[in-house]
Amino acid sequence: MDIIQIVIIGIIASILYMIIKEVNASFAFLLVVTTGIMIFLAVISQIGTIFQLLESLGTKANVDGMYMKTILKIIGIAYIAELGANITKDAGLNSVAAKIELAGKIFILLLAIPIISAVVETILRFVSTV
Repeated sequence: MDIIQIVIIGIIASILYMIIKEVNASFAFLLVVTTGIMIFLAVISQIGTIFQLLESLGTKANVDGMYMKTILKIIGIAYIAELGANITKDAGLNSVAAKIELAGKIFILLLAIPIISAVVETILRFVSTV
């Protein structure tokens, strides 16, 4: 599915949402969630392609596999947290969305600690040899 089809689905869902929300707000929200899931499923194959490309680049650059996997996990957490936060914002639950975003940031930070440590160690080794 290309971007034009995804945009058309989004526009149609938006129009239907505006019409349906006056009649049945619950059904309108269900329409929004379903549309979001459909779009996510449409792009998930592209995400897999991006992950494969990043892994091959990491292999060619002799980057430790642990670091590449961590980076891919961080990217995944960021997208999943954003999707969850946006869905809860659509439901009018901004405070829950903020908590999802905070949790995503904390998990990203936890995963990034080994990478940050490796960078700091490399800098310290570089500075001590100069």
